[in-house]
Amino acid sequence: MKFLLAFWSVYFNIPFSISQTTQNINVLLINEENNALAEKAFEVAKEYVRRNPSLGLAVDPVIVVGNRSDAKAFLENVCRKYNDMLSAKKTPHVVLDFTMTGVGSETIKSFTAALALPTISGSFGQAGDLRQWRTLSTNQTKYLLQIMPPADILPESIRAIVIKQDITNAAIIFDEYFVMDHKYKSLLQNIPTRHVITPVKSFSKDEIKTQLRSLRELDIVNFFIIGGLRTIKNVLDAANENQYFGRKTAWFALSLDKGDIGCGCKDATIVYMRPTPDVKSRDRLGKIKTTYSMNGEPEITSAFYFDLSLRTFLAIKSMLDSGKWPNDMKYINCDDYDGKNTPNRILDLKTAFQEVKETPTYAPFYIPEDDPMNGRSFMEFSTDLTAVTIKDGASIGSRSLGSWKAGLLNPLSLTDPDNMSDYSAQLVYRIITVEQQPFIIRDDESPKGFKGYCIELIEEIRQIVKFDYEISLSPDGNFGTMDENGNWNGIIKELIEKRADIGLTSLSVMAERENVVDFTVPYYDLVGITILMKLPITPTSLFKFLTVLENDVWLSILAAYFFTSFLMWIFDKWSPYSYQNNREKYRDDEEKREFTLKECLWFCMTSLTPQGGGEAPKNLSGRLLAATWWLFGFIIIASYTANLAAFLTVSRLDTPIESLDDLSKQYKIQYAPLNGSSAMTYFERMANIEVKFYEIWKEMSLNDSLSDVERAKLAVWDYPVSDKYSKMWQAMKEAGLPTSIEEAIERVRASKSSSEGFAWLGDATDVRYHVLTSCDLQMVGDEFSRKPYAIAVQQGSPLKDQFNNAILQLLNKRKLEKLKENWWNNNPKAIKCEKQDDQSDGISIQNIGGVFIVIFMGIGLACVTLGVEYWWYKWRKRPTVGDVTQVEPAKSVRNKVGFKQQGEIFNFRSRNLGLANLKAKF
Repeated sequence: MKFLLAFWSVYFNIPFSISQTTQNINVLLINEENNALAEKAFEVAKEYVRRNPSLGLAVDPVIVVGNRSDAKAFLENVCRKYNDMLSAKKTPHVVLDFTMTGVGSETIKSFTAALALPTISGSFGQAGDLRQWRTLSTNQTKYLLQIMPPADILPESIRAIVIKQDITNAAIIFDEYFVMDHKYKSLLQNIPTRHVITPVKSFSKDEIKTQLRSLRELDIVNFFIIGGLRTIKNVLDAANENQYFGRKTAWFALSLDKGDIGCGCKDATIVYMRPTPDVKSRDRLGKIKTTYSMNGEPEITSAFYFDLSLRTFLAIKSMLDSGKWPNDMKYINCDDYDGKNTPNRILDLKTAFQEVKETPTYAPFYIPEDDPMNGRSFMEFSTDLTAVTIKDGASIGSRSLGSWKAGLLNPLSLTDPDNMSDYSAQLVYRIITVEQQPFIIRDDESPKGFKGYCIELIEEIRQIVKFDYEISLSPDGNFGTMDENGNWNGIIKELIEKRADIGLTSLSVMAERENVVDFTVPYYDLVGITILMKLPITPTSLFKFLTVLENDVWLSILAAYFFTSFLMWIFDKWSPYSYQNNREKYRDDEEKREFTLKECLWFCMTSLTPQGGGEAPKNLSGRLLAATWWLFGFIIIASYTANLAAFLTVSRLDTPIESLDDLSKQYKIQYAPLNGSSAMTYFERMANIEVKFYEIWKEMSLNDSLSDVERAKLAVWDYPVSDKYSKMWQAMKEAGLPTSIEEAIERVRASKSSSEGFAWLGDATDVRYHVLTSCDLQMVGDEFSRKPYAIAVQQGSPLKDQFNNAILQLLNKRKLEKLKENWWNNNPKAIKCEKQDDQSDGISIQNIGGVFIVIFMGIGLACVTLGVEYWWYKWRKRPTVGDVTQVEPAKSVRNKVGFKQQGEIFNFRSRNLGLANLKAKF
């Protein structure tokens, strides 16, 4: 009929008016005390309906406001209002549930489900979070509906950021405008991100600073602030005073407010995310705000409750107009409900809600087609993602990074994905170390100020586990030992108190350390304790063979040599049986030797050599003297030879220190480990254990409760357990423990010899390195108390597993062997020392080289003599012809009868005539 009237009016140009029926809708609005913005938006929606009669609506609300924490009073108030509506024949078409969360909200859900009241809820909660609506029947899911408010969906953007930035730790701080109780389990579910979700505890800056400090101590470097602009400013100001801005931390601010963020930050960059209205909705939003005074902030929240209310009104009207609303709707009041008499509704409010064509005020609602709306429906708004830079309290610029469309699993949409990585916290670990060559070496020219085996190791690890690090020395220079009260120092203390993330040096794995920190798999072989001592240096001398005999012995030998030579000359000159006094007798002998003083000296000298002295004197007295000289020479040579070998090896005959037992059995050499080192701990504990054993043995031996037989079994004459370590520990304390490696090395070098001085007991790697880089030190004995080196991390730190995987990969690739080769065999500081004399090596050139000097001196003297002889022969004065030759009378010759004057016979000796073979006799 309406269609025909309209057709006739247009066709015949006949005006007509149709009286449109107005639908009265009874609404039960249930709200919380602290959600006044929702109630105000509802009033705006009601005013909107009133001013637009074309909608054909008249809303008659009953409003109930309760306390979320007082469920009993809240329910009583709601039931009273509801019963009043039933009594007044104004049965509610729909319940608008604007409660946010808590027991009050759950009570309302129970109320509506029990009485089968069509409900549209704007509560917080994802799928399954509304506990009273978890087990709804199929019919119930069509009229018990929930749309998540914007404050419930905005935190989902954190998940998108975490996935995009590959964030491994996060702190999520929120204010009272957001409900995060249900987000603890779902927000970062199935993402390997260690995170803390916590409300802002106060608006006091000092309290916020304390809160941030506690979060930072949990090794959190990524901070998300969700709240109003005031909350964001307060948190950023507190972070600025804590100096939490820089490359080590990343800050993200999420707000429903439409303003810009601000803070008194000195230098900070914050990634800021805020919603923006759809382009199609901006005109409508502006009109609603100005015409209907919808001034509540945040405007997206006001728009949400406005659209939720208006869309609910229109859905109910649509059902009433189309006849889909049951005419025989049955209601029961709260008093009549017995837990089993819930009305059975056949009511498809969901479809009607979906089919409403009203233009959204801010953004459309996302409503799944086939799933229940609870925990899956929301306002599908868009957000802008910008990087805001603040310097000295003023914003100096912003950079658009992209956007995010509201959704439960929606990713970020970035304009340039690489730009986003610039605003993430670099994974910077704090490494604490102790300088220990060659593992850790200070080097100002290195990128991190250090070099060494461990630095190259951590560089290899960071190629596998992506991170950056900063390294510093332990404040007290200790590795970490525990005192009597259980307090730690050194590297272990820094890790326990979370001032460091990684302990990196030649750190031994010990049982008590493993109780308070975690160790990775070992990166170095088992290393024990060994002994460092001064290397004995045997003095050398080129003329050491001359020092076999003392100087007075050499002088005595020399005196005997000259005296014997002189006597031999005298005996040969005066003996009538000598060659020179009995020439006729020995005229036919092939060997004729006249023992002049020169010949006697030569004879005695050559007699001391294996070559021998040659022809002996003819006279018996001379022969006896020669034999005596030979006997003397034999004894001297034999004694010299025997003592030379013993003298050159006498330094090797000292009993050396070859083990810890040798060190413990002597008293001339002091010894001690480094104070506070693992070696000190080892000896101290071994001594304590021996004392404990002694106390146990003494208690057993003196136990009066034992029988005679049992006591006899314990009766011994000697203490059955060694007290070696007790004595050694006492000797160490008396010697004084060095406080540093430098002091220990200095004391070792100050030792007088290898059998008197100081010995240092330390890690074998330390000892081996100092032996490698010096020529006056030696490593003595085998290693004992062997322990591996490993990297220490905080207890429960995920770095343990990450580093374990990296170290095992390096081990399989033989990278660790290469590092060891570089820093030990090919160490640039290694010194090539001269080889010390060894007993099996014989006499060195340093000790016997003087013999060669003697040879060269003899050769040189012979050369000089040759020159003198040549000069004497060549340049002597020659006589001229006619010179008178000197004639000497013949000497008297003693024969057997007596002396006979040979008057007629003369020995004619020609001089300087060059007739060497001519002998004239007269």
